[in-house]
Amino acid sequence: MSTEFFPELAERVHRQCADIPELYSDIDRDTCPERFTIDPNVQSALPSDRGDRVRYLEDARLVELCRIATFLGDVRADRVALLSSELRVSELIEMVRTACRCGVDAVPDAPQPLRELIEHMESTPEWIDTSLVAQGAAHARVSAGLIAPFVTRGAFIATFTNRYAALPMTITGALSGTRAAHRVNETTAFFAVTTLPGALDRFGAGFEAAAMVRLMHSMVRFNALCRSTRWSVDVYGVPVPQIDQLPAGMIAPYLAALRVLRSGRTEFDRSDRAMVEFCRYRCYLLGLPEELLPVTPQGIVDMFYARAATLRAGFDDDCRRLVESTMDAYLRPSETLLDRAADAVEKSYSKLAFCRAFSNGQSRKARHMGVAVGVADYARIALTAPFIAGRVLVVMVALRVPVLRGSLNRYLVRSVERRLDTYGVPAYTTDLRDYSDR
Repeated sequence: MSTEFFPELAERVHRQCADIPELYSDIDRDTCPERFTIDPNVQSALPSDRGDRVRYLEDARLVELCRIATFLGDVRADRVALLSSELRVSELIEMVRTACRCGVDAVPDAPQPLRELIEHMESTPEWIDTSLVAQGAAHARVSAGLIAPFVTRGAFIATFTNRYAALPMTITGALSGTRAAHRVNETTAFFAVTTLPGALDRFGAGFEAAAMVRLMHSMVRFNALCRSTRWSVDVYGVPVPQIDQLPAGMIAPYLAALRVLRSGRTEFDRSDRAMVEFCRYRCYLLGLPEELLPVTPQGIVDMFYARAATLRAGFDDDCRRLVESTMDAYLRPSETLLDRAADAVEKSYSKLAFCRAFSNGQSRKARHMGVAVGVADYARIALTAPFIAGRVLVVMVALRVPVLRGSLNRYLVRSVERRLDTYGVPAYTTDLRDYSDR
């Protein structure tokens, strides 16, 4: 793999192939999988109204970064996942939990891969401004407590609109039937718990959750490459590559970056900058490299658009089934009238968000993709939007008043904790019996 701009990242890919041949021996770093394209005549995942694709294809630096990151897995977590050849997944999960909660030395005969994973997560790099992380978590807590419950499903679906990025979920069977609700709630719980005070500290709940997510991603990678007959490295490349974790991990900074650029500014204010640093640190704990985590508004937008510009478009029946199962999933903890009403309202917001984000506001196209937006959905949004938006606005304004800040922060913490009670405790499991090779 020839490189001009990112030799260190390319070296990581080289070491990955050499150090874990069990997973990466079939990966040819000198060719590109079908999913990666820089052919201007091939449709990409970048909508025409989001950016000038030609501009990104002509940016040699960004193209090289996207190409390398398409091959990039997670060596440290992958080595832990490989232990599943000797240990049960439940044993691996218990080891990781114990190492996160009590330290690696509390794990009897702790394997070296586990030590290396935890040591990497403990070693915060210099490119993270840790002085901003707690403030950024408080900023993100507003969204986690007051907004996320109404956009969770729509954001989760983003991965499923492209068959190359969605296949790992398809083959695991993780989004069929009742398992769809479990996976949506698990993902939502992860992002929510990381916003709580101290959650990303060494022995915090968010630190542990990040370690578990890394393990589950690597388990999917291991099972797809070694045990699934559906996975083709020539077509799909590396399962769950680091670049595919960018959209979920940096969605809040991306939205903030769009807002800043549209206002005519080029820099974040301190509040947004703290939120960006919080997200960057959370992404680091998930294994993403610095190169994928810009700090400027333009850099973040360019990273998102460059990924989409080099990802071949593709929406197939598997994508539609994933979208439909996720949209149909019932996420509330009970069947009470209140919970059923809350579920209906949340689905309406998710449908509208999907329609605007993935079908350019065209309801017919959204219906073809598995999401039908009806009159009832608009009615629910019209009735509830004043309360939802008004509450967020009041909280954001009140947080600027020092005398109110403490009480509001406690209120937001309770709101997030209530959301976590609703989402349930993530199980973080993966089972080969659930994998679909049809």
